[in-house]
Amino acid sequence: MPPRQAEFLLVNNNNTRTKFALATRDGLLDHRVMPSREVTVDAVRELLDGWDYERVVLASVVPANVPALVAAQSGRPLVELTHRVELGVEVDFPDPSKVGADRLANAAAVAESRPETPVVVVDFGTAVTFDIIDTRPAYLGGIIAPGLDAMRHYLHERTALLPEIEIARPPSAIGRSTVHAMQSGAYHGYRGLVLEILARIAEELGAAPKTIATGGYAALIAGNLSAIESVDPHLTLRGLLRVANLNFPI
Repeated sequence: MPPRQAEFLLVNNNNTRTKFALATRDGLLDHRVMPSREVTVDAVRELLDGWDYERVVLASVVPANVPALVAAQSGRPLVELTHRVELGVEVDFPDPSKVGADRLANAAAVAESRPETPVVVVDFGTAVTFDIIDTRPAYLGGIIAPGLDAMRHYLHERTALLPEIEIARPPSAIGRSTVHAMQSGAYHGYRGLVLEILARIAEELGAAPKTIATGGYAALIAGNLSAIESVDPHLTLRGLLRVANLNFPI
């Protein structure tokens, strides 16, 4: 099979998973993923075998992985996403260096559409994060809560009898087994968390914002939740593509 060619490789390196996307200037072409704990130069090159690309945009919240991810690119032009590169969105935050690269990518994706109302991105990753982008557009700040995987691992590791569960929608709110009781706490508890935090954000903004969910558990937790207007599983990667177009102009 001939190599699949594109202009950009987009890399989103989070604490749990590292996602790679092949992209043209107009959109995403293909996706691959690996556990972040397995990131090495050789493992990344093996995963990307068959992809041919010219330039790289990297967003990482795991500094220890950055040298391997950079070295795997064999000297290709690379932009590492920070507040110092062109994002297409202002970072109105007391210390911009403290805003995670994935959150900046989400803000860049939102800003590309020039929102007419404030937008909240709810990202269900290793942590559940809420990020607010106003109409300037500018990143204002956000909220960080423990992620669902962190919760389920912690309960299993710190208790004698609770199992490590699969996060899923339970058959009822009242658990009829230990697993179902834990699934109910995760599913209904996090839906309640999302609703309460969004209510407080709207109160402080003085208006109901548009809300977008992304991340691994977005479809499960945010699906059919009235406060969430849309679920976009590729929002962060689309933000990286926006950064690629801005920092590698034609």
